[in-house]
Amino acid sequence: GIFVFGSNLSGIHGKGAAKTAKKWGAKNGLGEGLSGSTYALPTVKEKIKGPLSLTQIKKHVDTFIQFAKGAPIYQFYVTEVGCGLGGYTPKDIAPLFKDAIEVQNISLPQVFWDILLEN
Repeated sequence: GIFVFGSNLSGIHGKGAAKTAKKWGAKNGLGEGLSGSTYALPTVKEKIKGPLSLTQIKKHVDTFIQFAKGAPIYQFYVTEVGCGLGGYTPKDIAPLFKDAIEVQNISLPQVFWDILLEN
């Protein structure tokens, strides 16, 4: 399985799920993409200068979904990206994953499912 965590564009994995991801191969300096058994999904600006906009995060989520579709041998376990240091709530972030609902190899947090299925 692949641990999908919220990252910053600089790839500084010092806190939260990003710090945990280092145990499974997340590389410092890589702010987006596959590394070891992890996938960095940007939700914070370079040098941790605040959150990306929801529009910017949506672009990174779409990139991730396309990547996952092209890598069916992996199961991707998405954390509550953007909801820690990113400063957003699950109600902000969950709708960005609407296109992941039908993707068999993407597992979303239950709180995201609860929000997606109520709409």
